[in-house]
Amino acid sequence: MRKSIVAAAIFCLVAGFTAGAHASLDNFLTSVNVQARANIDNFAIKLGAQFGVPVPQVQAIIHSVDSPADAFMALQIGQMTGRHPDAVLQTYSREKGNGWGAIAKNMGIKPGSAEFHALKRGDLAFTGETGGRYDRHKGKVKGKDKGRKKDKGPKKDKGHKKDR
Repeated sequence: MRKSIVAAAIFCLVAGFTAGAHASLDNFLTSVNVQARANIDNFAIKLGAQFGVPVPQVQAIIHSVDSPADAFMALQIGQMTGRHPDAVLQTYSREKGNGWGAIAKNMGIKPGSAEFHALKRGDLAFTGETGGRYDRHKGKVKGKDKGRKKDKGPKKDKGHKKDR
């Protein structure tokens, strides 16, 4: 009796941790769907700007997937892998029942890589910023000017003076 209670408790803990790992991606995708359904035309414009895809192509992608968040993920995985969105959509149509992790693996994103972990954590951003790109090392989408060093003028000499 005691062993079965301990086993059930361990099972619940493991199941809870597994669900938590997928919850953040699910939460992110739910948020994207809410934004999209509030104004689907604006959503298509923002997706096109963020991923550098013409709006008519984005609209075609939106109509070919089950939810607007799936269109975001198709474009995101395409950007991460350097593949055309049509290639992602082909894999999506074959693997959508297995989830975005399986699609990412089939597209060449290796389990354990920074990209794969970013997808699983939902560490993505729907910014709608023009020229956004995926930063492989930080696992986030950044605007085209963010993260660049800016010239702050002449540098001060921090070396030792020889006149002493």
